[in-house]
Parts: sequence; C-alpha cells; structure tokens
Amino acid sequence: MTAKKPDPEDKKPEPAAAPAPVPVPAAAAPAPAPAAKAAPPKYVPPTPVLNRGNGRLIEDRFTTWPTQVFADRWSRPGYQWGAGMLAGILLGFAVTSALIGELAGWGDKLYSLLGAQGLPPLAVEAIWVAIKVILVMHVILINGLWSIWWERKISAHIQTRVGPTYAGSPKGWNFHGWAQTAIDGIKLFLKEDVTPAAADKWVHALAPAIVVVPCIIAFAPVLFGDGLAAASLDIGTLYIFAFAGISVIGIVMAGWGSGNKYSLLGGLRGAAQMVSYELPRGFSVVPVLMFAGSLDLQVIANAQAGYWQGIIPRWFIFYPVVGQLAFTIFLIASVAETNRTPFDIPEAESELVSGFHTEYSGMKWSIFFLAEYAYVLLGSFLLATFFLGGGASPINAVPFTLVPSWLWMLGKAMLMMFVFLWIRWTLPRFRVDQLMDYCWKFLLPWSFVNIAFAGLYLAFWLK
Repeated sequence: MTAKKPDPEDKKPEPAAAPAPVPVPAAAAPAPAPAAKAAPPKYVPPTPVLNRGNGRLIEDRFTTWPTQVFADRWSRPGYQWGAGMLAGILLGFAVTSALIGELAGWGDKLYSLLGAQGLPPLAVEAIWVAIKVILVMHVILINGLWSIWWERKISAHIQTRVGPTYAGSPKGWNFHGWAQTAIDGIKLFLKEDVTPAAADKWVHALAPAIVVVPCIIAFAPVLFGDGLAAASLDIGTLYIFAFAGISVIGIVMAGWGSGNKYSLLGGLRGAAQMVSYELPRGFSVVPVLMFAGSLDLQVIANAQAGYWQGIIPRWFIFYPVVGQLAFTIFLIASVAETNRTPFDIPEAESELVSGFHTEYSGMKWSIFFLAEYAYVLLGSFLLATFFLGGGASPINAVPFTLVPSWLWMLGKAMLMMFVFLWIRWTLPRFRVDQLMDYCWKFLLPWSFVNIAFAGLYLAFWLK
C-alpha cells in the first residue's frame, strides 16, 4: 500500500499578518472636555410693596388668619374700630327709636294733617295713597343698594375675599366699600341697552316690568311694625302669594322673547321651579293660618303676643315640631322662589351662560336683580311676621320691651335676609332633577304631614 501524495491545493494558506496600526496625528486627538460653568445664582423675588393708594391687601392672611386674629382680636386697631362702629350704629338706632316711637302714630298724624287742609276727601285719599306708594317703592329701591353691599360683605367674609371693601380712597370716604354699589348703579345707567336682532322686541322689553311690578304690588299689606302697612287687608296672605306668583310670567317672557336657546331653557326652568315650589311654600303657612284663625298679617302677628312662663315668646316657630317644620319648609321654598343658590337653576352660569336674562343689558338687566332682592326682602318680612312674632320683643324685660315694634321687625327681617345670603355663599347648586325631586318628593309631602300635626295641636292642645 503506497502513501497518498500530498496535493498542493490541500495546503491551507497562511493567515496574513495584521496591518500595522496607523499612527494618529497629534492634531486629530479629541479635545479635553470644557470645564463646567458655575450655576447661576438662585432668583430671589423682590419684596412686594403694597400699593396703599389704591387699596389694601390682607398682609398677614397666610400667617395669622384666622386663629391668631381671633385669639387677640381686641388688641387689633381694626377690630376695635369695627366694634366701635357697630356699637355706634346700635346706639344710633336706640336713640332714633326713642325719639320717634311708633311710626304708625306719625302716619295717623300725617293723614290728619292732610284732612285739615280743606281738600276734598277723594283728593286726600289720592294723596295718601300716592305717599304710601312712594314710600314702599323707596323701600324696595334702597333695599337693592343695601342688599348688594351687604351681600358683598358677607361673601367676602365667608370666602375670605377682600372684594370691594377697600376699593376707592384710603382716606375713609368709601367706608367698607359702600361707594362701589353706587358706582355700579352709575355704570348700569350708562351701559348700552341692547336688543338682539332675533328677539321679539315687545316681549323682550315688557318682561322686566312684568317681573318687578307684581313684586311692588305684593308689598302693599306687608307689615313693617304694629299697624304699619301700606294697606290693611283681611286676605293679606293670599294677596301676597297671588301677586308674587305673577312674576313667573315675566321670566318666561324674558326667555321666550330673547330669541336665544339658553334664555329659553332658563325661562322654562324658572317656570317649572317657581310653580313647583309655590306649593310647599303655601302649604307650609297653613298651620300658621290655622293657629291665628285669619289671613290678615296684623292678626297673625298679634296671635303670637305674650310669653310662656313669662320667658319664652309665644312665637309660632317655638311650637314644638310644627313650628320648626313650617319655618324650615317656608324658608327653603322662599330661597327657591327667589332663584338663589342652591336653587339658581334658571340662571345657571355653567350651562346656560346666564339663563333667562342672558340677552339683557343696562337697566333692563338690573331690574331683574332689583326684583330678586325685593323678593328676598319680602320673604324676610313674611318669615318675621309668620314665625317670629312680628314686632314683638324677644325678651320680656325692660329696656327691650320699650323698643318700638318697627325696629324689632326690621331687625328680624335683616336676620332672615342674612340667612338668605349665608345660604347662597355656602351651599353648592342642585342639579335640575335633584331640585324637582326635592320639592315633589320631600318638601310637599312633609308640608301635608305638618298640616296634620297642626290639626292634632288644635284638637288636643290649643282648645
């Protein structure tokens, strides 16, 4: 056996030698990293300088408000000044009431003076009616200015906002922002009165009048003190509810006549809400009418005269269960009737822009709010008459019993108005379905139950 000769092609080639590295020139070498720059100094904002010429800020709101402020409130000049002003106002009311006495007596003297002028009886009656109409209208107008100013004050305190309190001169002429309301009135007088092209011009123009005129007429039998009313009506309660219900027509007219879908929805919401809440509001007063035996506001107030055990006033609100339930239902329904939060569905800004008065400006727009505040005042006086004893003193002791009835009535009405404003800046808005359910499924049934409770009172307790 012979050995195989090696084939020259079977030889594997020797691996080629690796090329020698090419030297890198010194100029192509990477440059060293630059040195890090120094960090810029931290920005320090300048110390704020308060512009005391055009207002004042709450300088210590984040450090001492509210706990420390009330802990040492009497050491603060502002608190001392406010307390002194409040004491001065109360003292002024006391001195004025002592000098004037009962206003009803002055009205009788004025009527006698008119009769002594030799005028015909018909002319005397016409002048007397005109005087009473002017006085009632001025009560409504002044209430609009006062209510707007007071609501701003209350909302600023509740929500910790300065608001217009310090707007204006720092020298004190604009005390607590009172001039802001007057300036708003001037602004509304000067604003352009715009009527949309798609609006029904007559309906659009008449709507504010239809809202405010029934409100003025409804004030005729309102009791401002013992015997102090523009008109003494045996059916005063029914009269007020009847005329106050007409304003819903003006709201529907404003929504329909504006030619705007948001206004239309707001008008329909307003009609549904006001018509619905009129029912529990009216039925809540039925126990009061049953106890007093009359629709006359003066008779209702007189029925609450006296004190239990010489201490507790015989006001209808103090009647166990019945009084408190009737008062609560009437108050809630009255807030709903005035379209105020949490019942401001007809003018809901979040979905309806401004509701039924979206397309109004200038004085037409202001008339709607004048009527709203007038109805708040009306509801406050009715609450004072129906449930808080009218012009009776809450304390059966001198000097409280010497205070005239008109001053007690005014104080009680302002207390109820404060509750209206307090509710608005505290509670959130209802949804539409919640609002209607609350009326028909809660307030209305309980108003019927309360009437049954009142019947039991008359049968077994108030014989």
